[in-house]
Amino acid sequence: MLLPSIGQQSTAVVFAYHSVGVRCIKTLLARGIHIALVVTHEDNPAETIWFDSVVELCKEHGIPTIKPATPNSPELFAQVAAIAPDFIFSFYYRHMLPAALLALAKRGAYNLHGSLLPKYRGRVPVNWAVLHGETETGATLHEMAVKPDAGGIIAQTAVPILPDDTAYEVFGKLTVAAEQTLWFSLPALLNGTAKLQENDLSKGSYFGGRKPEDGRINWALPAQQVYNLHRAVAPPYPGAFTEVAGEIYVIAKARLTSFDASKLQQGLSVVDNVIFGVCGDGRALHIIELLMNGKAVTTQALQTQLAARQ
Repeated sequence: MLLPSIGQQSTAVVFAYHSVGVRCIKTLLARGIHIALVVTHEDNPAETIWFDSVVELCKEHGIPTIKPATPNSPELFAQVAAIAPDFIFSFYYRHMLPAALLALAKRGAYNLHGSLLPKYRGRVPVNWAVLHGETETGATLHEMAVKPDAGGIIAQTAVPILPDDTAYEVFGKLTVAAEQTLWFSLPALLNGTAKLQENDLSKGSYFGGRKPEDGRINWALPAQQVYNLHRAVAPPYPGAFTEVAGEIYVIAKARLTSFDASKLQQGLSVVDNVIFGVCGDGRALHIIELLMNGKAVTTQALQTQLAARQ
């Protein structure tokens, strides 16, 4: 089937990173939009790069790519002004774009956000949604404004968060939802018939970024909350962690269990050669894979360490 060619006369400047950036750039190209410039980030050597590369995709398609430290530079403004794009798009780009830059888009500037706005505005929305035990999230295409994730909504696509889904698994669903949202929204954007829905911030929420230290487990919490933390930051994110006798243990894989742990000490425990994480409500996580210094910990080694703690 031939793809629509409705976007052949439209030019875009795209700010993009991560797998969502890759899929959405591919979607713009499939709709026939000319991408004159892609602005992206330098990969952080301290970050686990598990996602697709915007730079590599642009190399394949011969799209000019730059990686400025900030989108607020006069040089970038001049470069985008010279292009005079019809559209500016932001797909998982990590900085807010200044109002003056957004104003250069003759037909609008739009962002693809990883939540069902107005819920979970701000940073790492997938991780926050999993942490809070949400049963669904999604992708929202919206008009960019000076406030983060505050502009009118073009379209949304919801995805389920299953009880055992990790943030990584949800992000995979979200990448597809982002592509679908953009694909089905582009015809109306390009022919000028797109309608904005209200993004009522009073009905939503805003969250900031998360640090690895935020993954520290408080075993006094109920098991469901501890499990949600594990799911929200499980590898390839830094992981939920706990400390025993000066050693840091990271939970790589776990499940909630019906095991009665009410008589066990809170924290890590070994029963019948099985590792449990005992929580404040007497319930436990069955820890299927536990890491120390990036390597799997055996039940025997953990038992030895726990004995040394006594």
